[in-house]
Amino acid sequence: MSSPLPPHRPPGALTAVELRHFRYFVAVAEQSSFGRAAQRLHIAQQSLSQQIAALERLLGVRLFDRDSRGTRLTAAGSAFLPSAREILHRVEVAVSDVRRVAGTLDLAFLESTANYMLPPVVRAVRERFPDAALTTHNVPIAELVAGLREGRYDAAFTRPPLVPDLATRVLVSEPVCAVLPAGHPMAGRASVSLPELAGDSWVLTPRDSWPPWHEKYDRDFAAAGFEPRVAQRAAGVPNLLGLVAAGVGVARLARSASSIRRGGVVFVPSAGERAETVVAWLPGRDNPLLADLVALAEDVASTSDLTAEG
Repeated sequence: MSSPLPPHRPPGALTAVELRHFRYFVAVAEQSSFGRAAQRLHIAQQSLSQQIAALERLLGVRLFDRDSRGTRLTAAGSAFLPSAREILHRVEVAVSDVRRVAGTLDLAFLESTANYMLPPVVRAVRERFPDAALTTHNVPIAELVAGLREGRYDAAFTRPPLVPDLATRVLVSEPVCAVLPAGHPMAGRASVSLPELAGDSWVLTPRDSWPPWHEKYDRDFAAAGFEPRVAQRAAGVPNLLGLVAAGVGVARLARSASSIRRGGVVFVPSAGERAETVVAWLPGRDNPLLADLVALAEDVASTSDLTAEG
């Protein structure tokens, strides 16, 4: 059965059509399959279907017919395909011109986000800018911020809060979880609130590791009505997870950290709490690829579950 015709959109709506829409449309047209196109684009098939549906709504026409016999271009889709290919070709020529003067991209990844941010970001950069010299660094937060401010890194993938002079763009928002030893009384719960953990011992990072983070932690604990009893402090998420597994105390981490350690700990969502991952850079940074990198990171984040990459 054919899909219903998308509603008509006025000409002004076409300004919302983005470059990724053209790439996705051409991929599906050439593969005659949403599944194969999604594999080629390294995105989820559901995300691809949603993006094509959005493009059809913006154009006010149906581009594909999908039924039991497969995926085929409609007459409108066939008419659109040559122009879409030409647009992508022109963009590739423009990008090639940029590559000749771009030089390098030096990217920093916060240690606790590298496990899920680095693979999709590096893959996308290498595919989009194969001639650019790409260097990556897995660093703690203080080194990451200093490197951005001193110009050693072009951009970084990290967690807020940072410092006022850095620009940021949110890429991921995910649940915060209480990290409990496997035998903890609340380990089987669907969720837990911070006040319920007031009686537990805690393992936290050193206070001087990044003061803006700990100022936020202090506010969170104060709002929950208690001051945590800190059993031990340790730098780095793997160390915190090891201490929790050993029964030293409990911790609070973003859900994506669960991919770092599977045994001995249980991640229980903390009601109403979220953690963000951002791309950060120093405004005025003189690198022709920086704006394209930020846009590319947003593109990847909008079409992939980045926290599943770990």
